[in-house]
Amino acid sequence: MNTVQLECFVTVAEYMNFSKASQVLKITQPAVSHQIRALEKELDVKLFSRTSKTVSLTREGVQFLGDAQLILKTAMSAKERLGNRDHYISLILGCHNIMELSLFPPVLRELAQEYPLLRPDIRMIPFPSLMGLIENDQVHAALGLKDELKASPLFFRELCCVPLACVCSPEHPLAGHETITKAQLTGSFIACSPRQIPEAIFSVQGMILSELLPEHRYFAENIESAFALAKAQMGYALYPDIIAARDPNLRYIPVTDLPKISFGVYYRYNQDLPALKRFVSLLGRYIRSQSI
Repeated sequence: MNTVQLECFVTVAEYMNFSKASQVLKITQPAVSHQIRALEKELDVKLFSRTSKTVSLTREGVQFLGDAQLILKTAMSAKERLGNRDHYISLILGCHNIMELSLFPPVLRELAQEYPLLRPDIRMIPFPSLMGLIENDQVHAALGLKDELKASPLFFRELCCVPLACVCSPEHPLAGHETITKAQLTGSFIACSPRQIPEAIFSVQGMILSELLPEHRYFAENIESAFALAKAQMGYALYPDIIAARDPNLRYIPVTDLPKISFGVYYRYNQDLPALKRFVSLLGRYIRSQSI
């Protein structure tokens, strides 16, 4: 077992696509497949189930994923400590989508002025996986929506509490409203995969979809795809109106009779990194400044 094999395994597990993994790793697809086969042979288990159209982790693959990520992290940390005289400050941050990612640059720019040795690592990871990485101490903190329907062993620091908004193109018939109610939501609706949103929002989606004819229903794999369809005037989507993370090419219309959503940072209760605490403080200040 070596780090090349583990990197191939972790990358394929992340994208569930051998071709995409080969592009990310900058090696050929046959080389990725060879490394995976060699790893499976050494472990004497099958890590992936493959068909002509899909790739999925086997039960053994799911069990091994956390171990592989931890081994890689340990190896990289050891290499960095041995190869550098300076004591760099590692800060591994996670997010779910491009909107959350857009919040990082202004905050990290200011944080880096206070911590010149800061070495941030940002990871954009699907909703179900990110919380587990924090619990296993593979990510220090991650942005996210608070899911009241699920208990979490992690600490959640709220940064803002915002309304669910009807998100549509400026040309959409609903775009002229300043606020809107559920009863006023009309036209085609773009629903997002439950893997990308908390159950609280998914339940609202289900309610809306149940009242629509099939020709007025659109489905998107992630929120970025949903917003792309909204820009194409296919319909409207629902998303928390975090003003600092708004897409300037879309209209956000608060739905007044839907519960507000809490947005913030998840991290472990025993996490005691000064840079992380300062990051959370600066992020909260930045979000508040953009909401005025």
